[in-house]
Amino acid sequence: MAKPTHQSRPCTDGFSFLAGLFIALFSVWFFWCFIALYHHKPNFGFLHFPIPGSGYAAHAPNPQPDPIDTTFYDDPELSYFIESPIKNWDQKRRVWLDLHPSLASGSRNRVLLVTGSQPSKCKNPIGDHFLLRLFKNKVDYCRLHGHEIFYNNAHLHPKMDSYWAKLPVIRAAMLAHPEAEWIWWMDLDAVFTDMEFRVPLGRYENHNLVVHGWPNMVYGDKDNKSWTGLNAGVLLIRNCQWSMDLIDEWASIGPQTPDFENWGRILTSVFKDKPFPLPDDQSALIYLLFTDEERWGKKTYLEWEYYLEAYWIGVVGKYDNFTESYAETERNDNGLRRKHAEKVNEWYGAKKETYLKGRVRRPFVTHFTGCQPCSGEHNPQYTGDSCWDEMNRALNFADNQVLRNYGFVHLDLSSSTVSVML
Repeated sequence: MAKPTHQSRPCTDGFSFLAGLFIALFSVWFFWCFIALYHHKPNFGFLHFPIPGSGYAAHAPNPQPDPIDTTFYDDPELSYFIESPIKNWDQKRRVWLDLHPSLASGSRNRVLLVTGSQPSKCKNPIGDHFLLRLFKNKVDYCRLHGHEIFYNNAHLHPKMDSYWAKLPVIRAAMLAHPEAEWIWWMDLDAVFTDMEFRVPLGRYENHNLVVHGWPNMVYGDKDNKSWTGLNAGVLLIRNCQWSMDLIDEWASIGPQTPDFENWGRILTSVFKDKPFPLPDDQSALIYLLFTDEERWGKKTYLEWEYYLEAYWIGVVGKYDNFTESYAETERNDNGLRRKHAEKVNEWYGAKKETYLKGRVRRPFVTHFTGCQPCSGEHNPQYTGDSCWDEMNRALNFADNQVLRNYGFVHLDLSSSTVSVML
């Protein structure tokens, strides 16, 4: 009897073919994923958040080559030296910004803080320590508010030192940072003591220079002028041609001019309370403002509604009151006491502003004028210990506003010891 013949079934052959094809494709896919993973650098889920008001991302902009188009930097006669005038700066800066659109975005509110110290080491034994802490204070504020900072310890003009040294630095910073709308100069001995407050730049939209001062003292009473009608140790100056011209005019009274001593006689005859005979930057600025108000005064904002800088003698004894006032504000809104990341600190500061109207508030900047922490040659009306002790308290007062985001606090403002916050 013959055996039955077994024939191949089409569905079985098709299944075998598809299975083989699937295995082959899976192998290719697996190999490709392995290669891609090997070469890929993961970002582990980090997101890039913009810093409020700064125009910058949380990290520096992606590096990009400078366009080959000609800008003011290609001018062979360009000089950063203060005795070489800059002309048509507004146009030159605009061309540069147009060629760098990523930096042009947000430039209207971009601030560069500039500060510095002398080139040599401090004579005061604790001076260099104070310089470090004063610099840290400014770095902390800039980090919290998205500003960049430039610290200079070189004299950019051999004859312009002491209080005149800032003018060459400010001018050079304008040229080096065309992306910055405002250059914010702060004297070395000025301390941020309200780390949450943000300068209301919108208020100064129609002005090019902002200094702490009083209009009646600068422009009024022409027969009884005071050299303290404003304080030039903390100022914001717009990066524009008007400012370039002002710096040129301002510097023409400085120590590099052959008329320096004659200017001293002029200024001491105008400012009867001026304590020394040679010209200083502050009395020189007041002189320019009231003698040519049309040119310089109308574009200068004398800020007196908050402490752009506060004379230290008048505020250091009130730090405990400030602390209690702000603590009471937070007790009225439990949301303000919530622990939070440092990156969102500005939001909490802005929310707190709604509760501070009419209340005692911290001075934005405490200025230790006359203390000279580096040289130690303080004003004779103070004792050295009072300067150093109160500067230490001011720095710890400011540091508490930073350290609370890290869970610590100075319970005693006179001590460097910190405690864990409960």
